[in-house]
Amino acid sequence: MQLIADDLAPGDGRGLDVDWGALRIERVRSPEHPLFARLYDRLWAEFGPRGEMEKREVIAQRLGWDPRRPINHHALRYEMLAVLRGDEIVGLRDHTAIVPAPPHRATHPGQVIVHLSHVIVEPPMRGGGLSAWLRAFPLQTARECVAEAGETAIDRITLVAEMEHPDGVTPMVMARLRSYDRAGFLKLDPDSVRYMQPDFRPAAEIAASSVQPVPLALVIRRVGREAEPTLPGAEVRAVVAALYTMFGVHMRADHMAPLWALLDHLPGPGETVRLRRPLD
Repeated sequence: MQLIADDLAPGDGRGLDVDWGALRIERVRSPEHPLFARLYDRLWAEFGPRGEMEKREVIAQRLGWDPRRPINHHALRYEMLAVLRGDEIVGLRDHTAIVPAPPHRATHPGQVIVHLSHVIVEPPMRGGGLSAWLRAFPLQTARECVAEAGETAIDRITLVAEMEHPDGVTPMVMARLRSYDRAGFLKLDPDSVRYMQPDFRPAAEIAASSVQPVPLALVIRRVGREAEPTLPGAEVRAVVAALYTMFGVHMRADHMAPLWALLDHLPGPGETVRLRRPLD
């Protein structure tokens, strides 16, 4: 990973204050990497109890995705990042670049979508600008995925994070939302876009209670278009469809069916969606 200042979000300028002298970045693209277990266990401890983290075997399989071999007409590149100080992990994240291929490119013209799955900055590094870089590094993954997929006409990148709705009381939820708010990310108006994350519970639990998707909000950064106050309905559908295609690789079709049904109720061509601040 390179430190590309132009990749920082408009409100993330304090990332330039990070002293990288004692830090290093590790990219994990294989479950055989010595850091994989540590990264997965930390993410699971943070997000697993809330139903917002996939099982270890799913993540291990995602690390095997190769953009040169599209899945369901999409080139996919998943990776985990660790920022270390010595042997101590002080920041981590995972994300997936999604590049539509024919026939889906018609609905995603020139666009690559990056799913910002999970991010953690540990207490010693909070407030110092490291989170800014953890939001910017996935842009490099997106460009690499485009090149590996053999695409040449991709000129727009949209970063998408699934976030809890603000409740005003849960410290980590509100801290994440404040961080993205300061960075300049915007939220798809939840009154217009009812978004659900898949139900990651074991199949036996789902069978006992039916599918229970997790209601979340979509917080986005349209790189180079951050100041635009609205999003075309067709682009909203394209973003959600890309996420559901990614999730659907490892989810049963009947468990994804309720989510795909929601897609038909999203704003469509000719409609627009208001972009709000994440804390609204």
